[in-house]
Amino acid sequence: MALRQNSPADLLGFLDDHLKTREDLLKLPSLVARIDRECLDLEAGLLSLEKNLSCALVSWISRSDEVREVLRQIDLSRDDNVEGVRMRRARKMIDKELPLLVREVDRIKAVRAYAETTLQLELLVGDLEDAVISIMSAAVSGLKHEKLLLAINATKDIEKVLVDITHSRPRWLHLLMAVDSRVEKALAFLRPQALSDHRALLASLGWPPSLSTANMEKDNYEDIPNPLILMQGEKKEKYSRSFLALCALQHLQAQRDKRKNDLAKYKKEYNSVNIDKQLCSHSGLWTIDELVSPIASRIEYHFFKWSDEPKFIFALVYKVTRDFLEGVDNVLQPLIDEARLVGYSAKESWVSAMVKMLCQYLEREVFPVLAKPEDCRDSNREVTSSWIHLVDIMISFDKRMQILSSSGTTFMGVFAGFEGFSQSLPVMSIFSEHSNWLQIWAGIELKYARDKLRSELEDERSWAIHIAKQASLSYEDSAESFLLSTREDHKAPSIAESFVQLAWAMIERGRSLPGTSVRTVFVRSSVIIFFYDFFPHLVQRCHEIESTASIQEDDMVLRVAGLMNAARYIECVMRDWSEDLIFLEMSAAEDVITEVQNADQYLHNCFFRDEILYLVKLETDYLEEIVSALLLDFNALCWDYIQNSGQWERVDDKYKDKVSDEENFSVSPGFIEALDMLKNRMTILKINLNVKYFLDLWRSVAEGLDHFIFNSIPLSQVKFSSYGVYQFKADIDALLTVFRPFCARPEAFFPCTMDALTLLTMKRRDVDLLLKVLFKGEKNIDKCLQSRGLFHVSASQVENILWNIKVECTTDK
Repeated sequence: MALRQNSPADLLGFLDDHLKTREDLLKLPSLVARIDRECLDLEAGLLSLEKNLSCALVSWISRSDEVREVLRQIDLSRDDNVEGVRMRRARKMIDKELPLLVREVDRIKAVRAYAETTLQLELLVGDLEDAVISIMSAAVSGLKHEKLLLAINATKDIEKVLVDITHSRPRWLHLLMAVDSRVEKALAFLRPQALSDHRALLASLGWPPSLSTANMEKDNYEDIPNPLILMQGEKKEKYSRSFLALCALQHLQAQRDKRKNDLAKYKKEYNSVNIDKQLCSHSGLWTIDELVSPIASRIEYHFFKWSDEPKFIFALVYKVTRDFLEGVDNVLQPLIDEARLVGYSAKESWVSAMVKMLCQYLEREVFPVLAKPEDCRDSNREVTSSWIHLVDIMISFDKRMQILSSSGTTFMGVFAGFEGFSQSLPVMSIFSEHSNWLQIWAGIELKYARDKLRSELEDERSWAIHIAKQASLSYEDSAESFLLSTREDHKAPSIAESFVQLAWAMIERGRSLPGTSVRTVFVRSSVIIFFYDFFPHLVQRCHEIESTASIQEDDMVLRVAGLMNAARYIECVMRDWSEDLIFLEMSAAEDVITEVQNADQYLHNCFFRDEILYLVKLETDYLEEIVSALLLDFNALCWDYIQNSGQWERVDDKYKDKVSDEENFSVSPGFIEALDMLKNRMTILKINLNVKYFLDLWRSVAEGLDHFIFNSIPLSQVKFSSYGVYQFKADIDALLTVFRPFCARPEAFFPCTMDALTLLTMKRRDVDLLLKVLFKGEKNIDKCLQSRGLFHVSASQVENILWNIKVECTTDK
């Protein structure tokens, strides 16, 4: 049976194994008997397996029926309110006791976890406190260092547990506070002791070295030996161990502060959190601060001698920083890398520490004297000069220190050439911490710019337009570009460039401030106020434009044109400034704070948005004033010409039979003076206005004249004779001649007047046809007018003009 269940290959294999020779055939009966016995055993095992499986199935079904019956009884008890003692217990267990039991089990687990964690932390904190006590009582430096490492390791283990609690059990607030309190007490003894031991080790190495101050004015310094480079053997090994231990301790402190900050965000009432801003801002290393601290005590002796010559103070700080920079980098950078302080640079930390030392001196000794209220008045020129001189030195000093900090460092990719990538602290950061000094400095910069501009404001030559190249009156010969960039392109007076240069000088000095918010305050307190000090001068000098007769004077035209050009030039410069990355950041930060939504897409995220809009309105208003004055003057000069309606009805025997001889028609005498005025004004304006404004101006004037002439003559109910039509056409041709130098087809800018001429010169049969269509009021009357080239006059206007044409005016030719 067993063989029957095997594959043919298995059977062949079985026979090959047992029947290899002729002698094996004699053993065949015993082989058959063996096979039969194995088959009987397999069948007996199969029967036993089937029996056991049947019993198991019956047992499972029986228990399933019992469970189903219990659940059915529970359902019946709920539905039919038939409850036995057993059913009530089962229901109570399922509905009430079981959830309580689960919650109780969870509580017991939580209590157990809390107790285990508390016990673990108690042991770790105990190890830390024992290590601190050992350090305080140890006299041998080697033993102190060993205990310091034990304390650091214990603190690491404690911090791992606290971080886990912060992430998984943030409600264990009291445990966190209790452990943090004990750890902080231990670290309050540990940190000063570790720093004191490190300081003593530095003193044994000969740090700080003596500072040489010979020939400071000539910048001829003696080389100062660097003890960090000179240390060898055991001293170097001790310093390295102490350096690495302090770095580990500071790294632990930074981790603790980060965890406390995260917990404070989760629960704001955790008031015991005290974030160390210096560590969070990545300002420097304790080990390098310990190098600078003893230098500060010695270097300030020289500072006090040069209180009236701050350039020597900055020069000395730069000298010391530069002289020790190479040694600091060569000795300390490998130790920083060994301590795995990612992102820290020995050069940057050294430069930042030296700058921070200088900032502390300036905050304590220099700026309080300069910022005295009685010394900051506008009349105190000496204090103003001292402020400007000191800030100039600070800006130059930051640039030189930036070069030191990034020397030998090659930035790749997106950081290549990126200004300010270095993390070194600038001395200009002193204004970030003292907003009152920032306001004083901004006010002094503003006063200095005002004084520089005042002399030019009073000089009339500064407001004059200087045309380097005579503008062509022909649009064909004009090579002017609409891409205006320089002051000469805008034809702006020199006062505009002086104003822009002074404003940009303040902006450039403000760019040295670290931080977007500080730069914004400075620019708003100096440059923006300077703008609004200058804008009223533009308005005041154009005040005479309100007199409509003043536009007839050439000097007034030149004055208005120059001021408009100046406003346009300043506007374009401010648009260019707004595209600078720093101003984009400042604008974005302000928009987030004020939630400004600007509808003008061209001024979106523009820092000088309000100032640009002010200038645009000013320019638009003055342009409209010039156009309005030109049109009013034109109207006044041709008033008699417009009122003489009889001239259009006149019939001249000379042109009765040959009215089409247009060459014999001259311009109406009453129209010549107005055309001369218009031509002279337009010539002056083209020469003196920038190309963008002149384009807007002559098109606006043409539009106004088209409206004025069309309504004053063709629509004024006058009768047109043939002579009157050709006289009107001659006058319009003369008007178009004024605008022909500015474009190829000035007729396109007099659409209504040209449509009126088309109607006046139309054949008689076309006139009758149009009148018939108008009389019937057909629906497609607009298409009918457009088919005859009439696109800018309405049906009523067409009818009015056609009815005023005399019969003899039209012809069937």
